[in-house]
Amino acid sequence: MSVPKSAPTTARADSSARPATGLLGPADPAPFEVYRPAEASRVLIACDHASRAIPAALGTLGLGAASLERHIAWDIGAAGLARALADRLPAPAVLAGYSRLVIDCNRRLEDPSCFVTLADGEPVPGNVGLTPGTIRERSVACYEPYHAAIAERLRDCRRRGAVPALLAIHSFTPAMGGRPRPWNVGVLWDRDPRMAVPLLARLRAEPGLEVGDNEPYSGRHPADYTVDRHAESQGLPHVCIEVRQDQLLTAPGIERWAGILTRTLSPILADEALYQIRDVREPRATGG
Repeated sequence: MSVPKSAPTTARADSSARPATGLLGPADPAPFEVYRPAEASRVLIACDHASRAIPAALGTLGLGAASLERHIAWDIGAAGLARALADRLPAPAVLAGYSRLVIDCNRRLEDPSCFVTLADGEPVPGNVGLTPGTIRERSVACYEPYHAAIAERLRDCRRRGAVPALLAIHSFTPAMGGRPRPWNVGVLWDRDPRMAVPLLARLRAEPGLEVGDNEPYSGRHPADYTVDRHAESQGLPHVCIEVRQDQLLTAPGIERWAGILTRTLSPILADEALYQIRDVREPRATGG
């Protein structure tokens, strides 16, 4: 199966930041990319699983080349979708620079699935027996810089006197554990319905789409770490969007979905009432 390229569009990207670490060498990619860094938008796009890169010092984590093209290594098509959506809104996007197999930026460090030893039935030898020091090294090199970049972009928006909204972009495999997933797109959310509920309604009004409400994954805490860390805990408007990967294998497929999401999100993002801090003590919304 061919997969879309993951290389950033450098003409409108800033990926120069690299921490002082022994894990990343001079030829390794940066731990994050900021796409369209000059955009002064109230919207920020985050893409946790944008890349399948592995630091040279870690080799291939014991996996073959074909395995590193599979969904276990990255969210296929998500980086292209995040950039295409950023172009259309327009808005900046922060994309993680390393594979989820190295460290999953959408998991808490103490979560065992942050460093998987078995990924969709495939052993990951390079993640077996990790020491606290090794975990710390990967976190310093590949995880915290990405999250710091998201936090800085959100702070920049606040410094401009605006309340930001966070869009998290993911993709999901058409089948898992032998079970097909019928949804074309899923909207993941927990306590805050401000973006998720109207987005669900607008996507369901699009012809020919099977839309999942907290499918194929749940957005309930603590499942969606990036949204929890940067938006929900701060009372910021947010939503997590999952698009099925077989729809993102080509440039036309990515552009189609960028168009669908732009069309369905734009009226929501145009509502001035959205940009408010929500009391995080409010009870969980019904539905979902």
